Amino acid sequence: MDSYDPDTPRESDEWLQTDEGERIELVSSYHRGKKIRLPNAQLHAVIHVIVENQLALGEEVVVETLARLQAEGLSRHDALHAIGSILAGDVYELMQETSDATGDAYPRYLDRLKKLTAKNWHAG
Repeated sequence: MDSYDPDTPRESDEWLQTDEGERIELVSSYHRGKKIRLPNAQLHAVIHVIVENQLALGEEVVVETLARLQAEGLSRHDALHAIGSILAGDVYELMQETSDATGDAYPRYLDRLKKLTAKNWHAG
């Protein structure tokens, strides 16, 4: 894989056969090339890659959420960010010392995705 464009759907096999570190670098390179300034470019790229991985693996709720968000008017890139925002929030919550929901984390993430809309993502 030579490049990454978040507005172009990935070929699942090609994506999954690419080394994880290379996937992260491709995403980082895209953002650098577009001169998109990010508070933490590495973390941003990792979240992109996780969501792309879930899509490539055919995680049904993630695939459906992406399609729904695009139907609601988001670009594919913005839809990835919306899904990634839920992922990042859940990871942050899991990292808190007081978090006791580790066993329920993935089902809770999927449930939050089912409730995600373009409107509530824009609202924060």
